Amino acid sequence: MKFTLGFSPCPNDTFIFDALVNKKIDTEGYDFEPALEDVETLNRWALDGKLAISKISYGVLPLLVTTYNLLDAGGALGKGVGPLLITRAGRKDPDLAEARIAIPGRHTTAHLLFSLAYPEAQNKEFMVFSGIEEAVLNGLVDCGVIIHENRFTYQQKGLVKLMDLGNFWEQETGCPIPLGGIVLRKELAEEHAGKIDTLIRKSVEFAFSQYPDLPDYVRQHAQEMDERVMRQHIDLYVNDYSLSLGEDGKAAIKTLLDTYARIHSRSFPDPS
Repeated sequence: MKFTLGFSPCPNDTFIFDALVNKKIDTEGYDFEPALEDVETLNRWALDGKLAISKISYGVLPLLVTTYNLLDAGGALGKGVGPLLITRAGRKDPDLAEARIAIPGRHTTAHLLFSLAYPEAQNKEFMVFSGIEEAVLNGLVDCGVIIHENRFTYQQKGLVKLMDLGNFWEQETGCPIPLGGIVLRKELAEEHAGKIDTLIRKSVEFAFSQYPDLPDYVRQHAQEMDERVMRQHIDLYVNDYSLSLGEDGKAAIKTLLDTYARIHSRSFPDPS
């Protein structure tokens, strides 16, 4: 049986899914057709129900709970892994209520965490994460929320951190940061969720068994990144939560859903 599977070209995702999509493990009769896109595109596709299985930002999960089930394996949670709010070096700290702020997608966890920290901010511009640093440097916006590999390179480009939004979340909630999860369309979940979870877990285990060697699949899709940064990226975002959410991971997701409900004044069913 064949399933469409969406994930990003970032090293953590290609590291997790390499063995699965390239059949380095026994997929037990399941085939996976990968679609690699930035996470906000994947979020929009999930809202449209386009793919059978997809990586999504946890920030969009509240809008998907009636159409997708959250899987246990393959996601990204952790401590010290959150998005950063940055601006140009040497400039006066901006007034966040008035500043123009670049956000890596309307439905991202980064947007949710920023909204929690700065509810007064109004002038948000949503763009692909890879363009945010340049937008700040060129003065198109005053500040930006950066994610992924930009965490490791922003200082080299003349940018400075205003706030670690992940640390803010951890201090407010005591929970690890739920960044991205893997979802499966509900009509497929009853029959296939258990098997797909097992295969994703085996894919992660295979990747770990080869590490620190990097698969060609990771190198092929990493954007202007040397191997040191690829490994930093993997070390930060692929961990025990990628094998299984566990009780504290599930508690963190429940806290995120409750936070979303408080910010947006809405309720929704359980995501499982």
